[in-house]
Amino acid sequence: MLRVRIGLLTEGGYPYARGEARLWCDRLVRGLGQHEFRLYALSRDREQERAGWVDVPAQVTQVRTAPLWTAEVDGAWYGRRARRRFAEHYGDLAAGLCAGPAGAPGQGARSPQEADRFRSALYGLAELAREEGGMVAALRSEEAVRALERVCRAPGAPRAAREARVTDLLLVGAHLEQALRPLSLDWYAEGELGSVDLCHAAAGGLAALPGLLARHFHGVPLVVTEYGVPLRAHYLGSADAPPAVRALLAAFHGRLAAEVYRSAAMLTPGNTHVRRWQERCGADRSKVRTVYPGMSAARFAAAGERAGGRSGAAHMANGAHMADVADGAHVVHAADGGTGPGTLVWVGRIEPSKDLVTLLHAFAAVRQRVPGARLRIAGSAPDPEGAAYLLHCEELAGRLFQGDPPVEFVDMSGPAAPGLADVYARGAVIVLSSVVEGFPVSVVEAMFSGRATVSTDVGAVVEVVGGTGLVVPPRDPRALADACVALLRDPARRDRLGAAARARAMELFTVEQNVAAFHRIYLEVAGRCPARRIAEADAAEPRPFAVPAELRVAGAESVEVTR
Repeated sequence: MLRVRIGLLTEGGYPYARGEARLWCDRLVRGLGQHEFRLYALSRDREQERAGWVDVPAQVTQVRTAPLWTAEVDGAWYGRRARRRFAEHYGDLAAGLCAGPAGAPGQGARSPQEADRFRSALYGLAELAREEGGMVAALRSEEAVRALERVCRAPGAPRAAREARVTDLLLVGAHLEQALRPLSLDWYAEGELGSVDLCHAAAGGLAALPGLLARHFHGVPLVVTEYGVPLRAHYLGSADAPPAVRALLAAFHGRLAAEVYRSAAMLTPGNTHVRRWQERCGADRSKVRTVYPGMSAARFAAAGERAGGRSGAAHMANGAHMADVADGAHVVHAADGGTGPGTLVWVGRIEPSKDLVTLLHAFAAVRQRVPGARLRIAGSAPDPEGAAYLLHCEELAGRLFQGDPPVEFVDMSGPAAPGLADVYARGAVIVLSSVVEGFPVSVVEAMFSGRATVSTDVGAVVEVVGGTGLVVPPRDPRALADACVALLRDPARRDRLGAAARARAMELFTVEQNVAAFHRIYLEVAGRCPARRIAEADAAEPRPFAVPAELRVAGAESVEVTR
């Protein structure tokens, strides 16, 4: 059995108990017990570190962590020559930002010379940090701010950069210092990332930066997985920043994304939506391999099998419901107190991008045409913004529905929260109302549960749903209401769509298909990595061997990798 050594790079996720991609990474590592994983994790905040780690399996032989949210001055005080090198490289990096983001959507093509300048500056800073023992103090220095100012005031700089105030430059400098902290880490030695067969970044952006350096210093191939679009998330997150700050930081993240896509041996977007972003930012199509996220179907099996069993016999039972149709209205009766055939269910993280306001207005229209319908909103609001939005939605529901309110808000974060599978099982139609979405997890969970879905056309929704659900434009309460009413009034159609949705999810979105895909990718990338000088324990001279992963067969003697 071939054994590949993988340096798994994460940002704000695995092995921490809280964070994005945590479950996906854990399932991947546990599903590939034949390989060896070394984890290199960047944390995002103090609370995440306080939450601790998940229990890692035996195939994880090493865990290294470093914070992005704080950094102590590393004691690397540069001499005159080092300061001159820093000023040169940092100035070139800043000049690359004033040239604009490379290949970003909506931007024109940038010259190879500009990309080369940014690339040379980034790796020049990395080499300097490696030689001097760090770069935190230099990145926080007045010289760094002066370099930014010189570039922004230079002839030919874009208008947003020329208008940057000192406070804007300080904000940009602070952001770059945080983003470039991985350059000062001691992860790039021979016994660390320099000795793995490949690096796998569980996200693009800053998570992939250590992989870029391992490739630069040691020639280690890099695999990059993106289930969301970090570059797009940055654009959205910086919308309220001053124009100069927004332009310069967008340029930095655009340049970094372009370099990641250029350098990666393989890119594995989680859907076509992400793939399009990567290709617009310069990714080579020949290196792109779509791999859908792996999700556990087991806990939804009972609901899905019950739903599948309804499809043949349900038509007789549904006839009783059809007798309730009068004057174009279908009054739905439910044996379990209103949480069955007439219940719409929404599941997710409560925040403005989920657009529950549109959902509530749409449901008001649904109630006029299907008086017995109910709505359950099951989710959690883990931050102040989400809590404020939840309160706003509860107040709106109170104004829209008088008397016995047909809307129920279910807190999924507490110990008394119902099981997720039960939430889906007690809904007739599962609704997604987002205006921004990457990979729609709740839609896939509904599909595993054999439920028909109504979703807004955002992110990867159309790709995920295929022909097994209804898709409507975002921010359109009338279209959302029409689709929900159509399914509530037609139980037979709901059953057909639910059965087809479950079959599609079981074929495309399980953990098993995800793990199998990455197993093949690891072997492919490791099998065509550059030749290394490999010395056997009993050999006096090293010999070339182009496929180091294949040399590590279970039970074989260990080998020493030298260069």
